[in-house]
Amino acid sequence: MVTNVSSFGRSGLFDWVVQRVSAVILASYTLCILSTLLLNPDMTYPEWQLVFDSFSMRFFTLLTLLAILAHGWIGMWTISTDYLTTRMMGGKGTVLRIGFQLLCIGLTLLYLVWGIDILWGN
Repeated sequence: MVTNVSSFGRSGLFDWVVQRVSAVILASYTLCILSTLLLNPDMTYPEWQLVFDSFSMRFFTLLTLLAILAHGWIGMWTISTDYLTTRMMGGKGTVLRIGFQLLCIGLTLLYLVWGIDILWGN
């Protein structure tokens, strides 16, 4: 039996809500970027840079990054608990699952720090 110890939230309902909210944020950001590109087809790099120099766009991008990471973590946790179980892996499922989850946590933190550095560095 797999417990919900390493899940994002304390319940499946919370994880479900986070998945849905993060999906809305990701869709909104996609529409924002697409509309910016469609309304300004001849945008140059300095103009694109001005778009991302605004606080609102940086904040929206950071919010989107957090949504990607939360969405991804819940998805990867679900995959690991569904497919990397002791029963399916011949006794090595727990070690493999924990290793996979630690790798996911490490990459998530790396991407978070890297994204913050890109957005707010310099």
